[in-house]
Amino acid sequence: MEDTTGLTELDPRYKTMMRFVAAIFAVVLLAGASIAEFMIPGWTGVVWGPVLLVVLYLVVWLPMRRYATRGYSLAEERLRVVRGVLFRSDTVVPFGRVQHIDVDQGPLERAFHLATLTVHTAGSHNSSVSLPGLAHEDAMAMREQIRAAIRRDTQ
Repeated sequence: MEDTTGLTELDPRYKTMMRFVAAIFAVVLLAGASIAEFMIPGWTGVVWGPVLLVVLYLVVWLPMRRYATRGYSLAEERLRVVRGVLFRSDTVVPFGRVQHIDVDQGPLERAFHLATLTVHTAGSHNSSVSLPGLAHEDAMAMREQIRAAIRRDTQ
């Protein structure tokens, strides 16, 4: 079992955004199921039943699980990012390896006032680490904190 003590949770609005994205996919899936349901006369519910279970899983349970398995820590001159439902990933980025830092916002992230912090490092394997689901203000503050630590190291 991995040590997850001391990790900071992502912004709760990230759960809502993940549910919204899943709901968009669910609408398309339900539209396809409706077409298939009308194409099969006499078998009402044979397609809708399983599809509704999948939609409930995608919209309700999966975003909660993905949110619960993600976290980060910004301490001791390093960024630690933990994520993954089936395949767990625990990545530690020492500030000394950081090349540059991006704060990105897509249209949905802007609507939910969220951002993704991406830390680019020297090296080829896992040369960039992304941390989605941060409040925009928190992502900007983290970027400045990392930049300040990098400046101290180079002086």
